[in-house]
Amino acid sequence: MNEKLTASIAKESKFKIYVSALTSMNIDEHNRIPTTDTRIIRRIVRDFQFRGCSAANTINRWPSVRRGEERNIFPFQEEADVMFNSALMFELGVLKTYAEPLLMEIDSSEPEYSEARRLIEFLSNFLSIDTKEIPPTQ
Repeated sequence: MNEKLTASIAKESKFKIYVSALTSMNIDEHNRIPTTDTRIIRRIVRDFQFRGCSAANTINRWPSVRRGEERNIFPFQEEADVMFNSALMFELGVLKTYAEPLLMEIDSSEPEYSEARRLIEFLSNFLSIDTKEIPPTQ
């Protein structure tokens, strides 16, 4: 969405789509589900499956990811022609199945341990959902 990245393309030839996981559920009447928590859990699972990274490694890099978002994504989100919410009602239940074991591998001696424990506690609010329970998209 940053015009500097697509300066050679005419403005009328662009259709900008902003995709974000905007979680719209609450845990209870007083506690919402933070979008950032959904996103870090997504990333922990993805980094492990597709990059071979440990949960500790992903948690360690998360502050850098957030700084990059603050600098390179969020300032430009209002430039989008449309916004797509990629959050799914069942995703935290599915992600729990994958993320919890990865988070439990983080030893109490590691600096990422407290964040791992916080995320495990957060995930305790959800029932695990087997991917076989998810209807096909086709």
